[in-house]
Amino acid sequence: MENPERVSGLWMKKSVPRATCPCFPEEIMKKVAIIGAGLSGLSTAHAVERQAAAAGIDVAVTVFERDERTGGKIWSIKEEGYLCEWGPNGFLDSKPMTLELCDQLGIRDQLERSNDNARKRFIYSGGILNRLPENGPMFLKSKLISWPGKIRLAQEFIKPKRTDGVDETLAEFARRRLGPEALDKLIGPMVSGIFAGNPETMSLKSCFPRIHELEQEYGGLLKAMIKLAKQKKAEIKAGKQVASAAGPGGVLTSFVGGIQELTDATVKGLKGKVQTGSAVTGLKPVSGGWELELADGGKFDADIAVSAAPAHILKDLVTPFDETLSGLIAEIPYAPMNVICFGYEQGKIARDLDGFGYLIPKKEGCAILGTLWDSSIFPQRAPEGHVLLRSMMGGATNPDAIGLSDAEVKQRTMAELKKIMGIVVEPDFVRVFRHQRAIPQYVVGHADRLVAIDDSLKKHPGLILTGNAFFGIGLNDCVNAANQAADQVVSCLKKND
Repeated sequence: MENPERVSGLWMKKSVPRATCPCFPEEIMKKVAIIGAGLSGLSTAHAVERQAAAAGIDVAVTVFERDERTGGKIWSIKEEGYLCEWGPNGFLDSKPMTLELCDQLGIRDQLERSNDNARKRFIYSGGILNRLPENGPMFLKSKLISWPGKIRLAQEFIKPKRTDGVDETLAEFARRRLGPEALDKLIGPMVSGIFAGNPETMSLKSCFPRIHELEQEYGGLLKAMIKLAKQKKAEIKAGKQVASAAGPGGVLTSFVGGIQELTDATVKGLKGKVQTGSAVTGLKPVSGGWELELADGGKFDADIAVSAAPAHILKDLVTPFDETLSGLIAEIPYAPMNVICFGYEQGKIARDLDGFGYLIPKKEGCAILGTLWDSSIFPQRAPEGHVLLRSMMGGATNPDAIGLSDAEVKQRTMAELKKIMGIVVEPDFVRVFRHQRAIPQYVVGHADRLVAIDDSLKKHPGLILTGNAFFGIGLNDCVNAANQAADQVVSCLKKND
């Protein structure tokens, strides 16, 4: 075997025979196959074409998608004047990745920022909706956390940081630093709202790496907030724009026509091919590259194979040539989710919908995880004079909900909306969307698992993995990982030139 060299986290051979293409001279054209046409796969294809062009490398990119549509979990469904997001509803503009992609696609002027309602978020506890406090005075006045709970939370300032390097769960971290009440009413709902996850199993390092870093760097979260707030104040005084000292900050951003406009524009901007209804059923290393086996019996040879497929699909593709790698990927679980969209005439809703929506602690025993007031966040989500509510049911703490009938899902959601929001009327518009595998779960050990996966990939030059199963579940995370995957592709092609 030829001596390998390390290239951006993968081992690549020094010399790989170039693939041929009848449309281009054999000596210049490189073929890159990407499995999966969700945002991860599409933005990887875009980044590969862009970076390869800058490096003077001619590439032919082909994206294979098993479904008849592109976008993956991103799907903006428009019916009866309502716009329902099947999956994610936007991204935060505090990080540059997705905004830069929009610039490159020429669609930044079409972005829609959520209104001020998005700042007002609630937790249902004790039979009422409690607004999440945004500052010290609001926290002291809030009834969400009891006074004993507030005192325990304040003691975080004197708690020593953990130094043993253990990958603790979010629940362990919250109990240790913030107390059990903060876990139940703040951390738990946040984890269910972002990951549909269970804080008793989710990894702090992998889910919220910044929080882990703050403890290690400053000794605690309150100490970090104080020091970062002073730094932020100084930077603002110096005329600099900075993110929130307490977290990522930013404004939830989408498009008037829904977040699907992002993936549609990415497809439109590609020079290469996107083959929908074309499932990759096999992946095999061959001399000089990779062979993809397709569901229709066809085959496709490529110099580089990039998988942006979900973990449960990828594990089956790699099993024939690496059972160890397959086993590692199989250890990444997914949480199921029902998404329920209810539309109402605005006059039938007595409650003020001035806010983002609410999350529900597990101890409240509710059938849903929470409800977003979608038409308050983005007004174009419902027809004039109507409102759109989007509830989530299931997740890692209630996986059996995925097996309920549509009628049961509707009935249970209506019961919760009546109890929490006082809505007693039937919705005029109902849609139930089901995700058997909605969100990958970064359980304890995820970071070590990624290291082991990377070690396994050293044996398979030209195979690159990306997607939300590994490096972050948000849209910004997916675009960032796609850019890094493209770096690996181009570095490999340059190395083998």
